[in-house]
Amino acid sequence: MIRVRFVGADQRETRDVEVAEGAILLEVAQNAGQPLEGTCEGQMSCSTCHVIVDAEDFARLPRASEEEEDMLDLAVGATRTSRLACQIVLDAALDGITVRMPSEHRDMQGR
Repeated sequence: MIRVRFVGADQRETRDVEVAEGAILLEVAQNAGQPLEGTCEGQMSCSTCHVIVDAEDFARLPRASEEEEDMLDLAVGATRTSRLACQIVLDAALDGITVRMPSEHRDMQGR
């Protein structure tokens, strides 16, 4: 099992979950009630699943593709450790990863 900690945009609320190896972070976040839209359903054609990875954990991630970097350029509030949750496959190397929800996001579905 892989442990993931989600930190709310307010920095106060946290939620820890355990998931099977191979899970996609976007699906894990949505199942844990996190406010990630994922409009394109993981096709990397939007930035509505933008998360901010803790600096210590960011170095453990595989490098972002050029396409992901292009989408992150469109993300509201992107930082140096921003990633698209749809592009993060959870494996043993990422056990204990902490990701923060951005304080702002684009709501493509108008909710």
